[in-house]
Amino acid sequence: MKSSTKTSIFLVVIAIAGLVLPMIVVKAQAPAPPSAAPATGAPQTQGRGGRGGARGGVGTTPPPTSPVTGNAVNGKRLYYDYSCYACHGYNGETGRAFVGNWGTLQTEAGFIAFLRLRADQNPAAPVTNMPNFPATTLSDAQAKDIYAYIRTFKSNAPELKDIPALNTIVAGANRPYKP
Repeated sequence: MKSSTKTSIFLVVIAIAGLVLPMIVVKAQAPAPPSAAPATGAPQTQGRGGRGGARGGVGTTPPPTSPVTGNAVNGKRLYYDYSCYACHGYNGETGRAFVGNWGTLQTEAGFIAFLRLRADQNPAAPVTNMPNFPATTLSDAQAKDIYAYIRTFKSNAPELKDIPALNTIVAGANRPYKP
């Protein structure tokens, strides 16, 4: 086979890989379909979609009610020491928000599984941009403390009817168009 033919085949393979690989990565980061959700009360271990599944904004998932065994005071210190606020904000509602989008964070076990599954199963290719936190970096006790702290977060989002600028925009959009 000629050298130019080998080069052409190599370039075609690289081009195909360049098209297919991003699709695989996007699929790996997508939330699991609802049919794949574990039964109520079962620990959630998928961790797909990152930080509860939302990329900003406040969702409508009710806050978790599962038991918490960690120490929220220690968790607050760890939340800042590990710079969690840099992506999740100071109250879990900004950036990579999870307040209102609890997803895999519904239980303490689900939160720890999310941290560990990502770090222990495939540390070289995490499913999100969140840093890996294996047990050697963040103990289970520390993870429980962080979870106890983030469970203290409450949504500060106002009701839509209480946002004057939004109401003005909606009212204007509902008026008939007059050129």
